[in-house]
Amino acid sequence: MRPYLLPSLGLLFLLGPAAGDVEFYRPIIPSLGSSSNVSSAGNSSSRGDSFNSSSSGILQPGGGPGSGYQPFSNFTGSVDDHGTCQCSVLLPDTTFPVERVEQLQVTAHYLSEKFQTELSKVKEYTQLISIYEKKLWNLTVRVEIMEKDSISYTELDFELIKIEVKEMEKLINQLKKSFVGSSEIVDQLEVEIRNLTVLVQKLETLDKNNVLAIRREIAALKSKLKECEASKEENAPVVPPPSPGSCAHGGVVNISKPSVVQLNWNGFSYIYGAWGRDYSPQHPEKGLYWVAPLNTDGRRLEYYRLYNTLDDLLLYKNTQQNRVAYGQGSGIAVYNNSMYINWYNTREIAKVNLTTSTVTVRRLLPGAAYNNRFSYANVGWQDMDFAVDENGFWVIYSTEASTGNIVISKLNDTTLEVLNTWQTSQYKPSVSNAFMVCGVLYATRTVSTKAEEIFYYYDTNTEKEGRLGIKMQKVQEKVQSINYHPFDQKLFVYNDGYLLNYDVIFQ
Repeated sequence: MRPYLLPSLGLLFLLGPAAGDVEFYRPIIPSLGSSSNVSSAGNSSSRGDSFNSSSSGILQPGGGPGSGYQPFSNFTGSVDDHGTCQCSVLLPDTTFPVERVEQLQVTAHYLSEKFQTELSKVKEYTQLISIYEKKLWNLTVRVEIMEKDSISYTELDFELIKIEVKEMEKLINQLKKSFVGSSEIVDQLEVEIRNLTVLVQKLETLDKNNVLAIRREIAALKSKLKECEASKEENAPVVPPPSPGSCAHGGVVNISKPSVVQLNWNGFSYIYGAWGRDYSPQHPEKGLYWVAPLNTDGRRLEYYRLYNTLDDLLLYKNTQQNRVAYGQGSGIAVYNNSMYINWYNTREIAKVNLTTSTVTVRRLLPGAAYNNRFSYANVGWQDMDFAVDENGFWVIYSTEASTGNIVISKLNDTTLEVLNTWQTSQYKPSVSNAFMVCGVLYATRTVSTKAEEIFYYYDTNTEKEGRLGIKMQKVQEKVQSINYHPFDQKLFVYNDGYLLNYDVIFQ
């Protein structure tokens, strides 16, 4: 027995009936002729009492005077030589289970903590279930309204409800995984959500105007058409390009990815301008490369450079720099060793000889809007855009009479006289740029910061116009000018200061 338990056991023994374990014993002693001491084994204390040696000492249970005396046990005793009565009491040798009590305390503490944890979970689940019930009720009300109303709901209404129902399904699945105990409420919620999903699907099928079904059919057809086009492009036989300068083809059907030649010779600040290659029908394989960045105001053309070859341009060697002083806008073109520009602050066309760098002809373009009246989208001061193709020299512009729509005129490149004019239905300020190929105008528009689209054409040969969808990648956001070279069959594009070129693919 452990030492620290002895005081406790002694206390329990002394308490007797009050402790509930040990009786209090009281001696009943008959009258004696002589006095003697009574001693008990295991106890050194003694007291004086009268004792009759012929009688046996009897211990009776009792709580004090007045209690009933009933025999409990008899103990034999003896008197020693000194007249002292001695008796012995045998106590049971039972060890108190201290270790079990300690283990019981630890277990009780663990169970208490676990109970608190589970109780908090139950509270959390109760709150979640309440939230889900409210959401489910709201969805049910909305679906009931949709059932009763005769209005045909759009696909967006159905999709929003589907998304909410899917979120509810995810939450219910999470709750089921983490829930411990009876899941009857969770199961009921799950069944209701499933029923709601079926109901939404049923409502979609009951769309009175068949709008949703038609839209989906159209989307499916578009997808099939795209797949068919992609398959056709992959399996299409390689058609040899037409001979340089020839129009024996069905028009432009595609544009290659851009090839970045370099940044213009003035640097990043000169984002407006034009560049290209001189085209001469007599010597189509020969021609100078030219680069003409505008001043930083984006309006005035003052200096341009000429290069004999593309290598000279790339290496900045064998450069010839000339000054014009009175050019306006980036609608510049070079044809037969002459540069054509819009003369500053007028509706006049000026012809500049590249050999002498002098203005040889200036002529008024009848009715042409100028000074940024109908320029291209995102590009200012380009009221007149000059173009060169296999058929000759052109100008693209607008007039007040055309209310801003594109007008195409073919010019005599020597006298700048207008030879013929075509009116289109395409509003010029909604176009980002344009160019001519074999007498056909192709107009572009911006679809993103990295792409243009050739979306419109006008054929001066047949006077027919229509829509296209040819994507054209770019490296910067805005396209300032596009020039086509008939012999190279390339587009020369000035893109926020960068010089790009593209291969043109014909049908």
